[in-house]
Amino acid sequence: MSAARRKQRELRGRVVVVTGAAGGLGAALARQCAEAGARVAALDLDGAGAEAIAVGLRAQGHEALGLACDVSDEAACHSAIADVVQRLGGIDWLIANAGISARCLLREAAPEVLRRVMAVNFFGAAWCTQAALPSLLQRRGQIVVISSVAGFSPLVGRSAYAASKHALHGFFDSLRSEVAADGVGVMLACPAFIATGIERAALGADARPMQAPRQTSGREATPADVAERILADARRGRRLSLPSRTSRAAWWLSRLAPAFYERQMLRRQGAQFDLTPRSPA
Repeated sequence: MSAARRKQRELRGRVVVVTGAAGGLGAALARQCAEAGARVAALDLDGAGAEAIAVGLRAQGHEALGLACDVSDEAACHSAIADVVQRLGGIDWLIANAGISARCLLREAAPEVLRRVMAVNFFGAAWCTQAALPSLLQRRGQIVVISSVAGFSPLVGRSAYAASKHALHGFFDSLRSEVAADGVGVMLACPAFIATGIERAALGADARPMQAPRQTSGREATPADVAERILADARRGRRLSLPSRTSRAAWWLSRLAPAFYERQMLRRQGAQFDLTPRSPA
């Protein structure tokens, strides 16, 4: 049997929940899970978008459902997960992908920027995981959490975003120690820049979408390529997925030469912010 077929069997017949599934990386993950034989529940704040993904998958002969879910709302997470369990019989994989970005200096940020980013990126993953955990424990399932290069390294103008992603690592690395004996896998995925459109809705200093282009480091990967690598790493039982050359370079450089990494990051990313030193009053 080929390696490809062995990988497909790990998802075939499994129930996979993907949050933030209406577009970008989430949609790519949902499609690839379905193509591997999984039964997919697509969750998104955009309920119509989630259902559109499910309709497309069903048209291709896959079993899928789409549900509206605001992951920043604890009750909504528990309700959506309970709906999936009732309709599909349980949950084998949870892919916590829903996220929001923010681009502004902390000195300029409204408090709502920090609250909103943490509510979606950190608490959204935490609430969905807590809701799905009974089923994941029963079925010896798999948790995949979409973090970022900003989850282990600094990123200028993204203090709220980086904080939310760093928090995921503390939470899920600790959770892994709680559930490993029950056969539940936990993997954090840390992609670099992906051409998903998430930055078009990035929050500015006033907590409103910026609708402004971002500066990137390295080539923007396609959602399909990143999804393929993440799923392959999860099937292999990896604890951490660094799905691109850029993310792997960032991982090692930020650890072996952190000051050099910070200087390079500022050189590439700092021009979009006013970092002029403030004169003392």
